[in-house]
Amino acid sequence: MIVKEVLFCATKDYHFEAFHLPYFKWFKEQGYIVHTAAHGDLDLPFVDKKHIIPIQRSPFKKENLLAYKELKYIIENNHFQIIHCHTPMGGVLGRLAGRKSRERDTKMIYTAHGFHFCKGAPMLNWLIYYPIEKALASLTDCLITINDEDFQLAIQRNFKAQKITHIQGVGVDTNHYHPVSPNKKNMLRAEKGYHDDDFLMFYAAEFNRNKNQQLLLKVFSMIKDEISQPRLLLAGDGPLLDECKKLAHTLGIHNRVDFLGFRKDIAHLLKISDLAVASSLREGLPVNIMEAMACGLPIIANENRGHRELVSNGQNGWLIKKNDEKSFSEKIIKIAGNKDMRKVLGETSQIMVERKYSMKKIMEAKSELYKSYMEDAEDKVWGIH
Repeated sequence: MIVKEVLFCATKDYHFEAFHLPYFKWFKEQGYIVHTAAHGDLDLPFVDKKHIIPIQRSPFKKENLLAYKELKYIIENNHFQIIHCHTPMGGVLGRLAGRKSRERDTKMIYTAHGFHFCKGAPMLNWLIYYPIEKALASLTDCLITINDEDFQLAIQRNFKAQKITHIQGVGVDTNHYHPVSPNKKNMLRAEKGYHDDDFLMFYAAEFNRNKNQQLLLKVFSMIKDEISQPRLLLAGDGPLLDECKKLAHTLGIHNRVDFLGFRKDIAHLLKISDLAVASSLREGLPVNIMEAMACGLPIIANENRGHRELVSNGQNGWLIKKNDEKSFSEKIIKIAGNKDMRKVLGETSQIMVERKYSMKKIMEAKSELYKSYMEDAEDKVWGIH
């Protein structure tokens, strides 16, 4: 009897909790023993063996050397048919640690959740991350990109992965993220302490330099007296949370901006909102925007490669040139003053998710890819060529 095992590797285990549990469940249904390797002690469902390693986000942290040694030991003392790496450092250490295992026919898959080097990225990102990704591509059986810009870059720059493919993210559970009726929306608003006539703008992201919430605060200060009963809802935690709270006070908007902290009720918050806004400077294919789209919200977002994949000007929202506060505020005022427009844009958002980004669509694509490597591995075990 063949013991079938798969290993998922990432920097933090909350990455698995947020994005990969449906795939763990799928592997279990195929008879696989599911392993994970990451930093963190979350209790993850559908996982048989959880390996906690001291992996860090920064490539310059000395803990990564120990993480590499531990991961190498884990891989060499199991017989994984498939190793699927996620996050930049998960991809680096997983592929390096799995070199010998590939010689024993383990298939190495790496999902690039948005290359750190891209058009407009700092030169330092190109100097550090580009040569690493280019070199490690040769240790990769399948490189999955989640947006078209990264896919084209990997092809044009001649990355030496055995296969390069484009799968549009991790998928959105449209049974969980979906619009609600106006009556249900008002009921949910009342539960959260909001009024029927409030105009709620929502953004969920860690407070850091890339997510750039300062832009939203400055834009809100420009439109607060131009539309009726506006509120800005910011979900998330992070190193710049206190700085953003101080900025809200400085701008005189602290009584209309709700800093919600880390939340597990994002779906409810989206369902009560009127508009999703996004200020990040760099994205791969942002799940927070796809979730907002699935809930039938129009989107106004800073332009970057990930947002370009999801937002079409005038169809489901607008893209704003980098940090253009004036244009951002004008588009918010336009949407706030036109309920019919909001409805049409939001319906288009929902249709786009159903057609391209739903969990069902992505699961179909991922399972076909996984099955091709499963069949190949099993054929080699039985000596079939």
